[in-house]
Amino acid sequence: MGRLLDQTDRKILMQLMADARQQNTQLAEAVGLSPPPCWKRVNRLEELGIIRGYTAVLDMEKLGYPEIALIDITLENHAHYPLEAVCEKLAALPEVLEVHITTGDFDCFIKVAISDTGALERFLREKLYMIDGVRGTRTSLSLRRFKDVQSTLI
Repeated sequence: MGRLLDQTDRKILMQLMADARQQNTQLAEAVGLSPPPCWKRVNRLEELGIIRGYTAVLDMEKLGYPEIALIDITLENHAHYPLEAVCEKLAALPEVLEVHITTGDFDCFIKVAISDTGALERFLREKLYMIDGVRGTRTSLSLRRFKDVQSTLI
């Protein structure tokens, strides 16, 4: 996929990651194109699926969820509790921001937004541990987000 992108495409992606709401004329100027070819390039990046969509980035702290819990999960038995089915149940929980199937000692990893440690305890007890097949967890609290970008690989 990387060969499909030239330097101008990469500039467009970086600009859109910084501000996806900018108008095409502003984007074109920032990357050194006139608006029509810039628009065509953006459309091409969308058609290729490189740009999957546009979204608002929310400030979870201002929404009342200042804490992030990082939870590793092991399953009881993969034959009886398929990993994908458990991950779908995890993804359906509103507090869960990300779900990853992982290698190593744990089967999956979730990132959870919480208001405080009491909310974390309720999440674990009333939601996570109620999912059939969850055998064990390891939870860490994020002290501070040091980097929060989609990608710098462009």
